[in-house]
Parts: sequence; structure tokens; C-alpha cells
Amino acid sequence: MEGYISELWDFTRVNVTQSNLQELKEIWAQWDDEVKQVFYCNYGDLPYLLDINVDKHLLRALAQFWNSAYSCFTFGNVDLVPSVEEYTTLLRCPEIQAGKAYSRAVNALTSVKKLMNITGMNLILAHPDTKKKVDVLVLSIYGLIIFPKALGHIDEAVSDLFDRLHRRVTPVPAILSKTFRSLNACRRTSEGRFIGCAQLLLAWFHSTSGK
Repeated sequence: MEGYISELWDFTRVNVTQSNLQELKEIWAQWDDEVKQVFYCNYGDLPYLLDINVDKHLLRALAQFWNSAYSCFTFGNVDLVPSVEEYTTLLRCPEIQAGKAYSRAVNALTSVKKLMNITGMNLILAHPDTKKKVDVLVLSIYGLIIFPKALGHIDEAVSDLFDRLHRRVTPVPAILSKTFRSLNACRRTSEGRFIGCAQLLLAWFHSTSGK
């Protein structure tokens, strides 16, 4: 176990730079209750993720305790790892089915690709179709927060998620997988940018540490 213990003391330099979410916050703040209700009914309470402050120091500290060999956080004699059930609860979308896992489609939906062209706060706020406005915000939250890639850019692969969400298929296994892969990569090279969902990971940690 000597090698295992020493691994946890290898310092990992983690870049936790996040996309600027101010526009998304302003869009949500300016919507009336009717539009917000359409959002809640279709996608749950995802906007709460916009208000989670990403504590960069805490996230960097957490990364030091990630054990790639066992895919868990090890704190002394205690091993912790976020579960599908815990993340499903944190997503605040009870309609999705935990038993039906999201998997990437071969071809992204053309209609959703068109939604990706609706960018900019003024354009979204002025759009006459309420459902499309809501879909664009959901797409932005998933692309910039839950499945981040390049800063300020929504990966085209995220667009195929909509078909799965409309069928109430949970994206949680994919979210966890990306989180674990990113932590493993950072630990393996002793540096790197964390590209998982920092907000959900920190929300999970706070909910766990409070038990």
C-alpha cells in the first residue's frame, strides 16, 4: 500500500477555469414565471446550477485526494465517490429515468443544431417561441456547465442530448464518466484542466460532507 499512499501526496496542478455564465444568469432573471414554468416542467430545476459558486481552491484540493486506481476520493480510511442516484437527485429533474442511460447518438438532431445558431442574450430574449427559448438555455447549461469543453463554446456533440432528454433518459452516467476521466487525466499527468461539471461535483461534496 506504500505506492498507493504516496500517490495521494503527488501534487496535481488543476486548472478550474470556467466559462462566463453571466449572460445565462441575466436571461433567466429576465424571464417571467410563465416561461420559467415551461422550463421546470420540461427540464427540472437546472438553473440552480447557475448560482453555484465554483470554489477553485476546494476543487483543486479535492483533486489531490482522487485515487485513479479505484476511481474514488480517499480521505484517510474513507472512500467516497458520487453515485448515479446522488447525481440524479442533484440534477433536480425527477422525470428522467435512472434506469435508462444516455448514450451519444451517431447523428445529432438537425433541429437542435439550428437551436445552436440562436445565440446572444437579446436574440434569445426576443425569440417568439417560448419552447425554443427554453431549449436554447438548456442547451447552454448542458454545453457550458454540465458537459464543458472549450471555454465559452458548446460542443456540437451536446446537441444530440436533447433527443435523450425528451425521452426522459438520464445523462447522469455520461456526466459521471466525463468527471472521472477528467480527474484521472489530471492525476496521471499531475496537471491539466478539469473539464467535468464542477458545480455538480462540489454540490455532491457539500451534500456528502454535511451528512
